[in-house]
Amino acid sequence: MAKHVAVLMGGWSAEREVSLRSGKHCADALEAQGYRVTRVDVARDVAEVLARLNPDLAFNVLHGRPGEDGTIQGILEILRIPYTHSGVLASALAMNKQVAKQVMAAAGVPVAEGRVVSRAEAAKEHVLPRPYVLKPVAEGSSVGVFIVTEEHAHPPQELTRPDWAFGEALLAERFVPGIELTCAVMGDRALGVIEIEAAMRFYDYEAKYAPGGSRHILPARIPPETYAQVQALSLAAHRALGCRGVTRADFRFDAGGGGMLACLEVNTQPGMTETSLVPELAAYAGIPFGELVQWIAEDASLER
Repeated sequence: MAKHVAVLMGGWSAEREVSLRSGKHCADALEAQGYRVTRVDVARDVAEVLARLNPDLAFNVLHGRPGEDGTIQGILEILRIPYTHSGVLASALAMNKQVAKQVMAAAGVPVAEGRVVSRAEAAKEHVLPRPYVLKPVAEGSSVGVFIVTEEHAHPPQELTRPDWAFGEALLAERFVPGIELTCAVMGDRALGVIEIEAAMRFYDYEAKYAPGGSRHILPARIPPETYAQVQALSLAAHRALGCRGVTRADFRFDAGGGGMLACLEVNTQPGMTETSLVPELAAYAGIPFGELVQWIAEDASLER
């Protein structure tokens, strides 16, 4: 009998719409691979819904909270439903950018210098010498991110808005010039390295998910030794955080600044839409999308 897979998507984070797209793409592919699929648009009653469905496994395609921060993983552990991607601790660690940076740095993965500041502090005065980057400590897909340059006399005043929805703690980091690189890890294997050319000011939410928002160059136009180094560091970051399944690590590479590499973050629930990077990297490695989702599904377990 075909395995029953609950595909968890949607949710209530800032990345809800992308999650719905990722979820549909994965659910369609799983059905084509012969699985019995139930599509679950996750709401606050998710534990009751899953207990009633009692699937063989949960295919987690939630981006942001609660799917990426260890919360849904904890619910699935309690319900004893095997699930995909990283477990409770690794998800929580990777979601908190500052803690993740400390863990990665201890494992020898280079990261950008920075510190955590309050939203009020960041709005009042420049918290680092310009240029610098401000980003929420625990959001994904570049939502709520600002690049503050010499041209900005004042910090971003959007931070003072009463409807600011991205938390009170911000990570201020030194801006690393150069190019954006990303590399996926699948189990114990690093896939290729993509160079991202954003059509807009940087690789923000729109550049990630709007058609034509960015150009993906695969393989990245970097020296072979740098390419291999990005792959090795992606695997090292994945292991240091205790990740499982598929992850994607993002880097900045400053070729003109002595070849400096800095890991920005590890995504434990990378996008799986038609324009997403992980499916593209898998295809480049000879793994069609159907095979990729089947591998992720068969990798599902408890106590990850």
